[in-house]
Amino acid sequence: MTIEETVRKIEEIGIVPVVRAANVDEARRAVDAICSGCIPVIEITMTVPNAPAMIQELVREYGNDVLTGAGSVTTAKQAEICLDAGAQFLVSPGLSIPVLQTAAKRGILAIPGALTPTEVMAALDAGVHLIKIFPCGSAGGPKHIKALRAPFPQTRFIPTGGVNLSNAAEYFAAGSFALGVGADLVDLAALRRNEPAKIIDMAKALIAVVRQHKSKN
Repeated sequence: MTIEETVRKIEEIGIVPVVRAANVDEARRAVDAICSGCIPVIEITMTVPNAPAMIQELVREYGNDVLTGAGSVTTAKQAEICLDAGAQFLVSPGLSIPVLQTAAKRGILAIPGALTPTEVMAALDAGVHLIKIFPCGSAGGPKHIKALRAPFPQTRFIPTGGVNLSNAAEYFAAGSFALGVGADLVDLAALRRNEPAKIIDMAKALIAVVRQHKSKN
């Protein structure tokens, strides 16, 4: 899959679930629930124990049916490990030129993090395709995205951090390209109570917001 194909798929789906978990089993059950909820994209963060092995397993099992990426990638070494495992995209909390360069050499999409206009400008100077705005909720949420869109109207932002069902529509209205959703979708407490249906239902509800947004545009 080319970088542009990956970008288009993220735009089409509209939601990037951010999976953080205490162990691989917990993360795997979260992934299964998300996929059952009709969101075929997964970001496995490097904070999950043995994350590269899990990425490799998901890619082997789902292939291109589920877009599987690595999150919280902060170094070129981590990027190499994730790409070797088959990660189809990389996401970072901030801007790391070495991570971008490592991904570019493999023809894989890397999404850096930014928060301020200065950081957005630095990311754009590096030639990025998408920018994760993180942590967006604590910086003003949808209002922050709207403010950034004023000087950067063509830039494709993925707000992450504090994004949930109650504000998803507002984020899209503010001009978001897609939404990164973590704990508000990946409800680990529900998993530990053996209630994956909560994640499945939340995934379906978020996809409904995406469809409603697209129907207006």
